[in-house]
Amino acid sequence: MMRKKAIASIIAAGALIISLAGCAGGSTDAAPTDDAEGGEAGGLITIIVNDPANPYWKTEGDVAAATAEELGYESSVGAHKGDTNTENTLIDTAIANKSVAIILDPANADGSIAAVKKAEAAGIPVFLVNAEINEAGIAKAQLVSNNAQGAAIGAQEWVTQMGEAGEYVELFGAPSDNNAQTRSNGFQTVISQYPELVEVGEEVADWDRTKGHDKMQSLLQSNPSLTGVMSGNDEMALGAVAALKEAGKLEGVVVGGFDGAPDAVSAVIAGEMAYTVLQPVAVFSKEAVELADEYIRTGTAPETEKQSFDCILITKDNADKMTEPFTYTE
Repeated sequence: MMRKKAIASIIAAGALIISLAGCAGGSTDAAPTDDAEGGEAGGLITIIVNDPANPYWKTEGDVAAATAEELGYESSVGAHKGDTNTENTLIDTAIANKSVAIILDPANADGSIAAVKKAEAAGIPVFLVNAEINEAGIAKAQLVSNNAQGAAIGAQEWVTQMGEAGEYVELFGAPSDNNAQTRSNGFQTVISQYPELVEVGEEVADWDRTKGHDKMQSLLQSNPSLTGVMSGNDEMALGAVAALKEAGKLEGVVVGGFDGAPDAVSAVIAGEMAYTVLQPVAVFSKEAVELADEYIRTGTAPETEKQSFDCILITKDNADKMTEPFTYTE
């Protein structure tokens, strides 16, 4: 019997949910205090993402840049690829170029704090997207997916397709990103309710498809009878699918993903993945730039610094509603 109450408790305990329409929601985090008077729209908005080779982060940068230009700004997109030194250099460049705002997907929950402080000290407001930093009151806003809620709905679908029993492994994202642990915790909170589901291995694959493939090969050698794979994102899940195909073991193994990436949606439709969980990256990337525009024009920061956006479970039943990359249309 499915334990729906487990999901309800996880969602209730997760970050406050903002609707996909981008409405602001309450939070216990106080917004930064600002004395800015505001001014005219225009100037350069610098956008810093992780790695545009990943379609999730490419969409993040593309949407933010397009929104900035629609609102009358110039835009520049850079990538730190998870390296805080590169991130710091990009922040220095943004300051030198007299950016009017920075949209940043931070490289490291702790290691990016100094870079955000540097930009704010230079008078440039910073709006974080996708990942948080471990200090409030510096960035004007931190906009992320509701990872606890997304992990819960994904895990419950995975449990259902596993038939509540079997041996499984987990592919874990980059440990420097708080999202990796939040999702893993969400998975385990649901899965732990089913004693016949047994974890036989876990590997860190850093959100990367190639690493997901290689780690899956090793996990298969050690655990040839596994029947399930939980993955912290789609790229690692797709790497696992490739490894399972090569070993002739994909059939009968339930693979779950997280992001809602186009390749993952195609894999769900093809029956190679059980599901993916859509992160509304196109929604909160757009929202971040709109908040930056409002701050530039009015000097008003969001009332709530940390805001989260609900995720959507994508299965064969609703995959046709993904009309554009990372965009779900009812």
